[in-house]
Amino acid sequence: MSIRASDLARRLAEQAELVCSHYLSNGRRIGRYWIVGDARNTPGRSMFVRLRGPNAGKGSAGKWTDAATGEHGDLLDVIRESCGLLEFGDVLAEARRFLNLPRPEREPESKSSIAPAPVGSPETVRRLIAMSKPIHGTIAERYLRTRGILVSHGTESLRFHPRCYYKPDDVLPTETWPALIAAVTTLNGIITGIHRTWLDPSGRGKAPIDTPRRAVGFLLGNAVRFGVANDVLAAGEGIETMLSLRCALPTLPMVSALSAHHLAAMLLPPDLRRLYIARDADAAGDVAATVLTQLAETAGIEAIGLSPRLGDFNEDLRTFGIDDLRATLRIQLLPEDVVRFLPSATVV
Repeated sequence: MSIRASDLARRLAEQAELVCSHYLSNGRRIGRYWIVGDARNTPGRSMFVRLRGPNAGKGSAGKWTDAATGEHGDLLDVIRESCGLLEFGDVLAEARRFLNLPRPEREPESKSSIAPAPVGSPETVRRLIAMSKPIHGTIAERYLRTRGILVSHGTESLRFHPRCYYKPDDVLPTETWPALIAAVTTLNGIITGIHRTWLDPSGRGKAPIDTPRRAVGFLLGNAVRFGVANDVLAAGEGIETMLSLRCALPTLPMVSALSAHHLAAMLLPPDLRRLYIARDADAAGDVAATVLTQLAETAGIEAIGLSPRLGDFNEDLRTFGIDDLRATLRIQLLPEDVVRFLPSATVV
């Protein structure tokens, strides 16, 4: 028999302090309340969760109010916001997991007091990014190191979420895996989407799931950005591909468009005068590079292709090493950019 959302909220309220200490770990108990910044577990003192009180009605346990925004709700809302969940069914699944309850055959309808943002909207992706943290010292950084990537700066667009939800399909239950989160932004830095790479908890590779990479949001024309573009920029498809180039050219601003299709449609900064296009060595990569070259030249931007020795620049980095990658790039960059962006480089 299914347990209604209201019953789950009541059971959570009976363990309100445990719920708060788990999902609102940046707060603390003060008297009869748990105090924290907001339902997304931001440090602060504007949100008050009642820890004791009647099972229902005014002053009941588990109810909360954010004095800064006027938002209010119950502990199901706390789970949704603190975990960055996009669907209410996932909220109920997480509540049952916390309470050690079995999964029902059919999900009850939402009784949440705060309407969730539409799936894939800028609000949902901003929530997930807010729930994640910088990659330094995390499984995400370990994963990148296994790919030969040792970039330590200019990676503010990358985040780590320890328990990012993965929904295999409409039938199988939702899973949680660590994930590398990449923010997709417009030219002026507005977040419009995210790219998730679910990871094995060991950090030695991607999670053993069917589709370990997924993007959501408004992606067309936008990109994951590394560094601030001025007059020169490098653009390519994958995150690991562009981070590999950034290992070799650490001061050259770069963007990852996430796919060949999105690379071909990428919007270019108005002050750009030279664009390096890091192509993947396949048919889709050739088409994307050709289309983007035409777009750049139409806008009066010089376009120069960068070609890997193998399938992509991450494969080059892992196979041949950083010194060989720099040697490959040295003969493809313009001489003034060799001096400007290649470490300890001189033109002979």
